[in-house]
Amino acid sequence: MTGLALCHSGPKPWYLVDCGEGTQHQLLRTRYSVMQLRAIFITHIHGDHTFGLPGLLTSASMLGRTEPLDIIAPVQVQRFINAVIENSDSSLSYPLNFIDSEASDFHWQDQHFKVTNVALSHRVPCRAYVFTERNLERQLLQDKLRGDGVEPGPGWGELQKGQDVQLEDGRLLRSEEYTHIPRTARRLIVAGDNDNPELLSGASNGSHVLIHEATYTQDVADRVGPWPQHSSAEQVARFAQQARLPNLVLTHFSSRYQSGPGGAPHINQLAAEALQYYQGQLFLARDFDTYRLEKDLSLSCLTTNTTHS
Repeated sequence: MTGLALCHSGPKPWYLVDCGEGTQHQLLRTRYSVMQLRAIFITHIHGDHTFGLPGLLTSASMLGRTEPLDIIAPVQVQRFINAVIENSDSSLSYPLNFIDSEASDFHWQDQHFKVTNVALSHRVPCRAYVFTERNLERQLLQDKLRGDGVEPGPGWGELQKGQDVQLEDGRLLRSEEYTHIPRTARRLIVAGDNDNPELLSGASNGSHVLIHEATYTQDVADRVGPWPQHSSAEQVARFAQQARLPNLVLTHFSSRYQSGPGGAPHINQLAAEALQYYQGQLFLARDFDTYRLEKDLSLSCLTTNTTHS
């Protein structure tokens, strides 16, 4: 099953990318509550990315949720959820706001993130979501304010929050002219299933993390053939190196790969293959791993040691 929780600076609010079967049970072992969930982003309609939705949504209702929930997904997902609710004598205590992820003019934002997406190559329409940080903290240009005769006061605080200020003498102070943002907005890509990483070339420019499937090693992908339309570790690593992405998190591994000692084929074969082609910081995602993209744009794993470079 597939599910990724994303938050800006704490679990309130948080965002979910894909919701495979069992997601709500896995959430019980984390700090994330369905009561603070702000939006769900679905990459595509396959069951390992969607079958957890009815249970999660109805559980939130039984807990008394009343806040609306955005669901960004292909239109089939709305039909799927409605059909399950209507045919199981269920109801929700809160409204769902469905947003078509495949609309040509798609964009979504709240106070923390701006989200766009990129069409991928899979057996059904699939998307990668690009999360870009919004409302970065501003620093006041105090010398400029004083030089223009603006003394400290409540207006300074409004300017620092990004708000323009009208003075009593009629002057309009624009926040962008009296503050500056001292760092780069963090940006990451969370990709759904995809056999052509190069489709992310444009989105990768200026991104700091790519989270992408690596279902097989290349030799297994060659034996399986093209029909599943998944990527190999080699494919993704070659692309990430070419795109100069500083951090790469591989996920969505075939169940044939074992993680226990002596298991064969072993999941570390995926890392070994990727490291032949990628010189940035590489991670193999595992259940319940927590990553932090710092303000200095470095990525660290806060739980188990999954770094491979």
